[in-house]
Amino acid sequence: MSEPLAASKYNFGVVRAFSIMTIVWGVVGMLVGVVIASQLAWPDVLPAVPWLSYGRLRPLHTNAVIFAFGGCALFATSYYVVQRTCQARLFAGPLAWFTFWGWQAVIVAGAITLPLGYTRGKEYAELEWPIGIAIAVVWVAYAIVYFGTIVKRRVSHIYVANWFFGSYIITVALLHIVNSAELPWSWMKSYSAYAGAQDAMVQWWYGHNAVGFFLTAAFLGIMYYFVPKAAERPVYSYRLSVVHFWALIFTYMWAGPHHLHYTALPDWTQSLGMIFSLILLAPSWGGMINGMMTLSGAWYKLRDDPILKFLIVSLSFYGMSTFEGPMMSIKTVNALSHYTDWTIGHVHSGALGWVGLVTIGAMYYMIPRLYGETRMHSVRLVTTHFWIATIGIVLYISSMWIAGVMQGLMWRAINDDGTLTNTFVESVKATYPFYVIRFAGGLLYLGGMLLMAWNTFKTITGARAVDVPIPAVLAHA
Repeated sequence: MSEPLAASKYNFGVVRAFSIMTIVWGVVGMLVGVVIASQLAWPDVLPAVPWLSYGRLRPLHTNAVIFAFGGCALFATSYYVVQRTCQARLFAGPLAWFTFWGWQAVIVAGAITLPLGYTRGKEYAELEWPIGIAIAVVWVAYAIVYFGTIVKRRVSHIYVANWFFGSYIITVALLHIVNSAELPWSWMKSYSAYAGAQDAMVQWWYGHNAVGFFLTAAFLGIMYYFVPKAAERPVYSYRLSVVHFWALIFTYMWAGPHHLHYTALPDWTQSLGMIFSLILLAPSWGGMINGMMTLSGAWYKLRDDPILKFLIVSLSFYGMSTFEGPMMSIKTVNALSHYTDWTIGHVHSGALGWVGLVTIGAMYYMIPRLYGETRMHSVRLVTTHFWIATIGIVLYISSMWIAGVMQGLMWRAINDDGTLTNTFVESVKATYPFYVIRFAGGLLYLGGMLLMAWNTFKTITGARAVDVPIPAVLAHA
């Protein structure tokens, strides 16, 4: 604080590093996704070796997309936003760089161990105990850097985007530590501290809130900063954004049991999860409307600004996913949808449509400014990326919706004598064309990521990296 304002600078170096790795891991994660999609359509597409099997590549894909691509994006944007809105340099710069290298080490460790078959077998929590400890260490460092920056802020107000980022940092730490309670058996094998239905309950308390905070609240922090910036308009209703925050973080915590309908979990717990999931619709749509209405008086900008296209369409998918999720939590609907590809369509509507597009839009806004430029190397390529990605998402999720409903109906169809009308293999055969369409949609999305990587490379190599002094940055905020 004693440093003269004019001499103080933002720490954009670590933000650049996380931004670049966001795109690198995005390409890797989407590539593995396309590979496993091809395996479902053509099971013999890869050599029959254990580390290339679907069962080992699938958790590699989910971890790469969520924690590598999504995680690096959240580190980058949270570090960028907290500095800009607090008008202060990152607290403990060397510790911020530790979070970068530590997070990359965690990602690489997961990329090595998962194909080798080292796994805890828990959705979104597959990484074994030594890596789990490393995650906790990096996360504590992340919290110190982030909240330390808020403490040293030069303004009294804490902008709402920081509320969302802060809640996700605290809650993910809690989720990870509680769900990772386990007995190490060897250097890469452990057993959960919980058993039976309790283990399932803790896992899906973790799993759903990983979606709720890592993939929703945190990315809403991105939305609340970058949508107003790109639109050059204040957020539509700041009061609504605060109500959105408190309603969302309270309600999400209780929705996890809807993943365990018709299981050994007590029925009242399942019903509680369903009720809170239905309540979630209100704050979720409040946030979506708040983001979209920020464009009031500026809708014409969508014609020419591809970054706004990414951000606003991501909000459309956010609204769609947060309507579909509560509907699928209703027990009678879940009886049809559970274990089918409808769930896969729902997940990717949120992952590719909401998380992917809002991340891409934020990166396209942020990267040129990090390198002293006003725009990406090719705006036309950004527009092309938008249309390729959007078409890919529509192909992917529509094929999975159709396949899922068809599967659910085929599995529950019975003859007059009570026997099943269809064998399981008949439902697999009927699903085949939709797996091919999903592969095509994923291939388009991957193609868009490759365009982004090329455009980013050209932007960075054609620009001079700078640390912008605070007054100059604020002048262009």
